[in-house]
Amino acid sequence: MSRFSYLALFPCFLLFAHFFTLSNAATFEIRNQCPYTVWAAAVPGGGRRLDRGQSWTITAKAGTTQARIWGRTKCNFDGAGRGTCETGDCNGLLQCQAFGKPPNTLAEYALNQYNNLDFFDISLVDGFNVPMDFSPVSGSCRGIRCAADINGQCPGPLR
Repeated sequence: MSRFSYLALFPCFLLFAHFFTLSNAATFEIRNQCPYTVWAAAVPGGGRRLDRGQSWTITAKAGTTQARIWGRTKCNFDGAGRGTCETGDCNGLLQCQAFGKPPNTLAEYALNQYNNLDFFDISLVDGFNVPMDFSPVSGSCRGIRCAADINGQCPGPLR
């Protein structure tokens, strides 16, 4: 079985992604390396509280498009999974069913697209809340990183 493996991380919030060409699916392992709690979120995928050193695994189906993974900060949820987050909140739910509210640093991906290729990027279109690094573990793709909020360096009309 041919397999491509990728590593994505928020320098303090780590995400491992394995793209399987035979099944055309991807598995993401998200690990919090921050010195504080991060509530990981994914659409599709849901959400989960991650204390430092904890991880969460999600699987994306073949053909998944417009998918996002992000970290939420300063959250407070009740036993039913309802609450709020200071950054990246998704309609007050622990298990996200919609994209988060800005600001949130985004890892975006799409599987089995043009020429059956997988695509990934880091986006600050919704602002910045945690540093992120998205790097392949194997294969020929190069990693990308956003270690700081660079939006302030953009001209006003582009912010």
